Amino acid sequence: MNNTTYSLKKDEIERKWYIIDAEGKPLGRVATEAAKLLRGKHKPTYTPNLDAGDHVIIINCAKVILTGHKLDQKVYRHHSGYIGGMKEIIARDLLANNPEKAMMHAVKGMLPHNSLGRQMVKKLRLYAGTEHENQAQKPEKWEF
Repeated sequence: MNNTTYSLKKDEIERKWYIIDAEGKPLGRVATEAAKLLRGKHKPTYTPNLDAGDHVIIINCAKVILTGHKLDQKVYRHHSGYIGGMKEIIARDLLANNPEKAMMHAVKGMLPHNSLGRQMVKKLRLYAGTEHENQAQKPEKWEF
């Protein structure tokens, strides 16, 4: 009996394209599904040390919802590195001005924080509306 674990090789990776409609769905739920697809955890050939995930398109980022009081209480912060360089923006303002950035922040936080994660996030495409420029790839609709 052979009890060896199957290990995926780099040339055996098959990538598909998926499209997620975020309209009326919570931001975190959409982000977890996207992260799962980007990592390849939905595949039986999942390998933690390889980027074997698929390409993901998220449309209607502007119509995503935040539950509870998060719209007014969630604060996105970043620092320029200079004294007094802390920048803050409330979730309501970020979703109004740049909804793709809020979705990117959520998905990126669920991926590995190393070179593998940076490679995975390049396969993510975000669009505020329903129009996207990836029809040629024939993306499949991902329901959850």
